[in-house]
Amino acid sequence: MALISKLFNGYRSNTFQSYKYNKGSSRTCSESILTDKGPISFSFTSITKHPVELVLNPYSWTKLANIIFLDAPAGTGFSYSTTTDGYNTSDTIHAKRASEFVQRWLLTHPKFLANPLYISGDSYSGKIVPIIVQDITNGIEAGISPFLNLKGYVIGNPVTNRKEELNSQIEYAHRMALISTRMFESTKRNCKGDYIDVDPNNELCLNNLQAFEECISRIEESHILAPACAPGVDDDNFLSFPFPEQLCRVERQRYSEVWANDMNVRKALNIREGTKAEWARCNSSIPYIKDVHSSVYYHRNLMQKSLRAFVYSGDHDLKVPHISTEAWIESLSLPIVDDWKPWFSNNQVAGYRVGYSNGEYHLTYATIKGGGHTGPEFNPRESFDMIERWLEHSL
Repeated sequence: MALISKLFNGYRSNTFQSYKYNKGSSRTCSESILTDKGPISFSFTSITKHPVELVLNPYSWTKLANIIFLDAPAGTGFSYSTTTDGYNTSDTIHAKRASEFVQRWLLTHPKFLANPLYISGDSYSGKIVPIIVQDITNGIEAGISPFLNLKGYVIGNPVTNRKEELNSQIEYAHRMALISTRMFESTKRNCKGDYIDVDPNNELCLNNLQAFEECISRIEESHILAPACAPGVDDDNFLSFPFPEQLCRVERQRYSEVWANDMNVRKALNIREGTKAEWARCNSSIPYIKDVHSSVYYHRNLMQKSLRAFVYSGDHDLKVPHISTEAWIESLSLPIVDDWKPWFSNNQVAGYRVGYSNGEYHLTYATIKGGGHTGPEFNPRESFDMIERWLEHSL
């Protein structure tokens, strides 16, 4: 079995920026091979070691499938372009190039052509993956070589319609008791349910949103129960935390930068000299146009294909609240064939799932109880059990 996992994560982490949806800014981030699904992780014991200490990940998804971790678009992670124009990209261009990569890689490695193929991604890749899958299915139907044994796709905490996801954060914050019922009802009333495209003269709405920002300003958006980094945390503070559970997410992510920029590591990875002066987890300089407002259109198209789709959400993720994901899935109007019920890991309720079907198209949606953005980073064991059972048609 082959699973192409995209590491692309490209949106600003700010909940609101001037209370407007930010359509122009973009950043691309790469790391999941080291922080969740990949075979290795960090011991988080000392960042001063060179290189930092690695440990095996007992819940690596590579135990379940052959996985290609793809840094894309060009400029993400260690990836690069030999021309300046190669860095100019968009949602659709990015998806087309990734689709071409899959085809070319399998042509070069034909022994994997017969393997069941799934396209996978988290976060902003939730928007890109369905576009890739549609491009591949179009090629299959057109008889374009190579014939890929595409079986479906997997998206976690997926960005789908960024405005709707940001808009849902108010309701999610209310459900999770981050704001009061009185504050929620006042904000909903004064903003008329739209918290993104706000009339600058609507002072009542702006005041409500300012109060909301104050309530969540020190909440870690990726997991509302995780420790938030203090403003201006410095290296001395960073080194004072001896255990990973005491490290905020940004502090844990620094291990990746120290490790990836160790010259011995770069040499061992065969990184071409001169292509990337320094590895950075996120790259904000890539010219990127967000030309797909919503990927629901692509999901509707894929509903007519013979495919399996799996969508999962950590229920403590404020970046892409599960309620927005559930809303667009419901908008597909797929018949429910297996209604909402718990699923288990280690004999405990690990989340909830529901199954949909439209002929030969099957979609399973699952939550990860206590999960964040993304599920495998915060709940590795449960996420491993979840994807294993889905691949085995037993979730």
